[in-house]
Amino acid sequence: NLIFIIISICCVLPVFLILSASFSDNTLLRQQGYSLIPRGFSVAAFEYIFKVPKAILSAYRVTITVTVIGTAGSLFLTSALAYVISRQDYYLAKVLSFLVLFAMLFNVGMVPTHITMVKIYNLKDTLFALIFPYLIVPWNVFLMKSFLRETPVALIEAAKIDGAGDFTIFMKVILPLVKPALATIGMFIALGYWNDWYNSMLFINNENLYSLQYYLYKIVNNIEAYKTILAQAGGGTSLGSTINMPSESLKMALTIIVTGPIILVYPFIQKYFVSGVTIGAVKG
Repeated sequence: NLIFIIISICCVLPVFLILSASFSDNTLLRQQGYSLIPRGFSVAAFEYIFKVPKAILSAYRVTITVTVIGTAGSLFLTSALAYVISRQDYYLAKVLSFLVLFAMLFNVGMVPTHITMVKIYNLKDTLFALIFPYLIVPWNVFLMKSFLRETPVALIEAAKIDGAGDFTIFMKVILPLVKPALATIGMFIALGYWNDWYNSMLFINNENLYSLQYYLYKIVNNIEAYKTILAQAGGGTSLGSTINMPSESLKMALTIIVTGPIILVYPFIQKYFVSGVTIGAVKG
């Protein structure tokens, strides 16, 4: 118990350091470093972030919408594909498994992806451009397949005897049995959508459709760019150092804003997450 208490404290301390730094005065933070108690309590970083509340609320709305819709769609398609390739009696199971494995090993690259999304599907400046790229992730398919292998074949045969079709078996028999797996992989998918900024950079020009991660990424980049330009205009770093921009505390505040909402989800699925991580590791 003592060992686990020490490990838990080591995991929690960085969170408190980040929280403390986000409420610290930027100058004192740069001069004296981090501490568990805010140095010169200040909310300047949060004031700077929420200077235009409409923009950040719009970014939150986009990210939440993409995460919810994308996670639901990806989880359904991932589990459906995994169920198909886990069925040994399906004659195309090996072919589909090879295609999924091939997609996991070889990435087509940025240019073909951009051409496909923009020129073929015409999804530029739409929320679908943020959802489609992660609908099926090969690694998640194989992870779900390992869970579905534990499903007793007798249940499927019994459902067929009762007249159930494959889709009915999948929805009413298979999915209820793999709730821990759905929660585990669903968390991985949701984190992928929540943390994504790359697709916004590639496919989104409309500021109203910026994801939260990309919007905050642009804030940090803009601050660094302003400081560099003003420092060069002043002939050195002296002018740049006088700019009243909470760059260090701002980064910590951004971390709190980005990770806070997703952390709140963990307590609700913790019981599924723990069992989901271990269920596929034991063979009957």
